[in-house]
Amino acid sequence: MEMTAIEPVSGHQKGKVVECTREYIDQAGSLFGRSFDPIEITFDIRGKTAGMYRVANGKRLIRYNPFLFAKYFEDNLANTVPHEVAHYITDVLFGLKKIRPHGAEWKNIMACFGAEPTRTCTYNMDGIPTRQFRIFSYKCECSVHQLTSRRHNQIQLRRKTYICRKCRQSLSPEN
Repeated sequence: MEMTAIEPVSGHQKGKVVECTREYIDQAGSLFGRSFDPIEITFDIRGKTAGMYRVANGKRLIRYNPFLFAKYFEDNLANTVPHEVAHYITDVLFGLKKIRPHGAEWKNIMACFGAEPTRTCTYNMDGIPTRQFRIFSYKCECSVHQLTSRRHNQIQLRRKTYICRKCRQSLSPEN
């Protein structure tokens, strides 16, 4: 049985997500008695992640997955949007390096939004384009480990060393 591919959110739906995001930011402004700058919103995440707040080069950004939003639109409006806005607000109020990502401050803001402070969502991924990683075998003294291409590349570029949790030995490529 072949799955039908999910189409990404429509322009109208994107508009609703942007509007909802801005409403939560305005709500936070009322709660904290201050204004928060508008934030760039994109629909460019792929895979299993529904949303992501990030700061890159001093620029704040909220990214959403257009396929997961299309398939689970109402659920993402109710859960993912406040989740990511809460990350933005905690960053502005406390700074990312001073608090835990899903710590008490974030949970408090989620509660103020009337949203469940859950960390992850579990969606059926049928029809959702996902990123495929190539797998590489690495060994230690006690077993063989399967690493994704991302970790493999980190090792090859000498940026990271991975250690076995059981024997505490460095992993090396299996030839």
